[in-house]
Amino acid sequence: MERIHGAETWRVASDLVTLDVTVTGGMSTAAFRLGDRCVKPYSLSPWQPDDVNSSLPSLLKVLRGDFLCLPFGPQDDGPPHGASANEDWSEISAADDLLVIGMKSGDSGAKVEKEYRLVSGHSAIYYEFRISELEGKWSYGNHPILDCSSMAEGSARVSVSPFRWGSVYQGVFSNPEAGERQCLKDGATFDSLETVELADGGTADLTRWPSRKGFEDLVMMVNEPASDEQPFAWSAVVMDGYVWFSLKNPEDFPATLFWMSNGGRDGAPWDGRHLGRIGVEEVCSHFCDDVTRSREEALPGIPTVRTFDPNKKVFLRIVQAVAAVPEGFGRVSSITPAGDELVQITGENGASVECSVDWSHVL
Repeated sequence: MERIHGAETWRVASDLVTLDVTVTGGMSTAAFRLGDRCVKPYSLSPWQPDDVNSSLPSLLKVLRGDFLCLPFGPQDDGPPHGASANEDWSEISAADDLLVIGMKSGDSGAKVEKEYRLVSGHSAIYYEFRISELEGKWSYGNHPILDCSSMAEGSARVSVSPFRWGSVYQGVFSNPEAGERQCLKDGATFDSLETVELADGGTADLTRWPSRKGFEDLVMMVNEPASDEQPFAWSAVVMDGYVWFSLKNPEDFPATLFWMSNGGRDGAPWDGRHLGRIGVEEVCSHFCDDVTRSREEALPGIPTVRTFDPNKKVFLRIVQAVAAVPEGFGRVSSITPAGDELVQITGENGASVECSVDWSHVL
């Protein structure tokens, strides 16, 4: 156990990945070795837990990296994104390249375990979320936050696998009365991330990040179903000479949210300093709304909750990984299987790279 960025943290490692997971909130960050480089794509908040008001939810005090949200979004009688993102986790088992942690959730009543597994020769993290003793309809999601604040405007390239519906958040995502600002048009639908309507006219290209400084916006893309040729869905952010990407089963996580956070919140703990961050969140939820709204299932044909049986354990799996890419790679246009433990990542300009990843993990 170490204290990292103000929080008690477990650490496990393989030859290519060093993974850190906080006790509070179970938030994970990682460093990946790519040849002679070490890259750290995940965000650490510009503050540490002891720097901010102690009355804030633990989620905001510890905020970093990736975490599980059950339920997803705010709650009337619980912390935002659920106990899983706020309460302390306990170690179940650990090895050099494996960590399993668990909790009995105080709000939903679920028993939750998270397994993080590293594999020699893979610049990847294999996640497994095990949920049991949960009854009824619940939203959920995982919530990686990446830090592009050191990159030139628009130089990071963002993309997702083909989607059948895309929309800006329906309603007020950033509340002006709380010192917040958004710039995308409320509820605007789109079929391309390159042309999303702005509130004051014109369009924004969401494939380029960081952008639109001084604003916070949220969009949702509902992924196409899996197929024999494309058995998983993906999200990707090309950063400084490498790509971070996530693989998932779209039956488990039907949609992807982009939380584009670029200094558009003036209240504590943000103080306008949470810059160049992007949440690439894989969810079963109605945008970022509370579970009550998700249970209304108001988006026809789009799952926003899952029905859980307290006597059955649900397994949700995700892979997050990185790979080096050549200059001029552009945004990712496809990620496809290239072997039993291999994917091919193709950029918009036609270049491609291969990466050792056991993509079948998510199936």
